[in-house]
Amino acid sequence: MGVKSALSKPFAAWVVRGVNKWKIDALKAQEQTLKMLLKKAKNTAFGTDHHFTTIKDYQSFKANVPIRDYEALKPYVDRVVAGETDVLWKGKPKYFAKTSGTTSGVKYIPISKESMPEHIKAARNALLTYIHETGKTDFVNGKMIFLQGSPVLEKKNGINIGRLSGIVAHLVPAYLQKNRLPSYSTNCIEDWEEKVDAIVEETFAQDMTLISGIPPWVQMYFDKLSEKAGGQKIKDIFKNFSLFVYGGVNYEPYRARIEASIGKKIDSIETYPASEGFIAYQDSQKDKALLLLAKAGIFYEFIPADEYYNENPTRLSLAEVELDKNYALILNTNAGLWGYSIGDTIKFVSKNPYKILVTGRIKHFISAFGEHVIGEEVEQAMLSVANAEGVEITEFTVAPQVNPPVGQLPYHEWFVEFASMPKDVVAFAKKVDEALQAKNIYYFDLIEGKILQSLIMRTLQKDAFVNFMRAEGKLGGQNKVPRLSNDRKIAEALQKYIN
Repeated sequence: MGVKSALSKPFAAWVVRGVNKWKIDALKAQEQTLKMLLKKAKNTAFGTDHHFTTIKDYQSFKANVPIRDYEALKPYVDRVVAGETDVLWKGKPKYFAKTSGTTSGVKYIPISKESMPEHIKAARNALLTYIHETGKTDFVNGKMIFLQGSPVLEKKNGINIGRLSGIVAHLVPAYLQKNRLPSYSTNCIEDWEEKVDAIVEETFAQDMTLISGIPPWVQMYFDKLSEKAGGQKIKDIFKNFSLFVYGGVNYEPYRARIEASIGKKIDSIETYPASEGFIAYQDSQKDKALLLLAKAGIFYEFIPADEYYNENPTRLSLAEVELDKNYALILNTNAGLWGYSIGDTIKFVSKNPYKILVTGRIKHFISAFGEHVIGEEVEQAMLSVANAEGVEITEFTVAPQVNPPVGQLPYHEWFVEFASMPKDVVAFAKKVDEALQAKNIYYFDLIEGKILQSLIMRTLQKDAFVNFMRAEGKLGGQNKVPRLSNDRKIAEALQKYIN
């Protein structure tokens, strides 16, 4: 056992004791967080405009601070980007995380000196919690790779700007730096395919024990490794590879193929980091749900997803949530985001402690006919059938077809890239459609009422989604294929890849 392995167990025990203290009283932690946020931001421009000094409790907070997405908060953010101080949070942000927006182009998400340590601490605690539960420490002595964006930062009015993963790369604790790959120069490569090729060359002969990244891009890395090794499995290339850390998308649609590439099942940890804050992580190998971080500089609010687009939707604190109900997630953070709609939907599967599953994106749904089908439902419908029949899925997305050929009813159109094909695609599609009907009563009613016909499944060529993302300029990094959309933009772009 190495020195790091020996020291990690007592350190992990100490960290878990600290987590358990707030975990058993998360509501108190949230009350304290709201008070702290209001106190520290009361003299900012936003705090003055929204009467922070008069806010005494959550009810008065809701009365004074409206829900905003990035576009609505942008006038304040623009002032911060221009160099103004004390706008959303005291002083200036330490960083801006640069992300792509839907209507405003580039988004600049502030990261403060108070919020940045919470990102690092949460990532660390996810690993230490795993060590404490399992007693497994060997991975800390091998090499670790984090597939991420470029760490190159630019500066604007004295504030460093870059991708979140690139910012974090500068702040990895010193005790992990010697074990960490790829090299800085390789990480700086902007072209994703060129970068993955360089990472393969750099890591091929290394003792990789931990690999972290977004599942579809990790799969690309595995495919290139296997190709270089003449078709060998990852377990034979990296004999001590034992832990996969992931986030950004639901792992389940990718699990079968990734495990097939590895050649065995290995432990995995799901994390829920975002530029806006580190929200949750999986704290047990016995439970796929994620522990909501109630003491991490974020005060959470929740809007029932079916009310999100109402003029005055219900706003709930953590104390008011219900189990197994879909909520839009709202953040108030120690980087100066207030009533901020992050765009994700979650549901609670436990309140003792508070644990969540990420169910999708609030804007990623199909309701062209009132069915309001969400990402979680299409993923579960697909996986239930694929797993039962031993079919592997590379990627898929779904869109409505509201203008079918003459004489046909409208339908949901599924674009699927299979890693291993079903014996009968039509029969497979029928089973998926039946599974979706069982999960969504509105969809069932539309099929039964002859408003919609059963879904139509299009099989796509190999690498269709990689080629699509490349054409969109979104290959690699933190980019993900939307699981479903309420329009035909992606569907039209995928037509040329249909078999």
